[in-house]
Amino acid sequence: MNRRTWALTGVTPVQRAWDRYDRLSVIGAVTLSPTRRRISTPFQVYEENIRAEHVVCFIQELRKRLRRPLVICLDRWSVHRSAAGRIKALAVPGVQFEWLPAYAPELNPVEARWSHVKYADLSNFVPDDVRQLKRTVQSSLIKQCVAHQLKQSFFKTAKLRL
Repeated sequence: MNRRTWALTGVTPVQRAWDRYDRLSVIGAVTLSPTRRRISTPFQVYEENIRAEHVVCFIQELRKRLRRPLVICLDRWSVHRSAAGRIKALAVPGVQFEWLPAYAPELNPVEARWSHVKYADLSNFVPDDVRQLKRTVQSSLIKQCVAHQLKQSFFKTAKLRL
């Protein structure tokens, strides 16, 4: 993602282009403990497009790790709808789904998380290859895991009370 930058007067900044078909897909969550108000930001990075089975595995791992009932808020992406159907068919205990309104990314704290990675940490970043991109994305997401005020901002951006 190209962003504005500074350069000497009369010198046009030049950015190398990376024109490949490699890709990364990231699935993540912003979780809030209802009693302790602890925020966590788990994620998984894939070198392919995310499919319903990835979402199912992510939710199952999240349930095991958090060891408490989950209320999962998803947007209406077809992969999310398919994964929710599979979770219900598997009868995974303690998982309930709530659906965000269609086309309302401003209500989703995870969208604020992706926005921060793309437009703050990775703006004007051109990796040499997909491995470098993966390391940099993971580094950005790991930094979010320890930045408490940043994690709180994901909820504030979505206008959700903590």
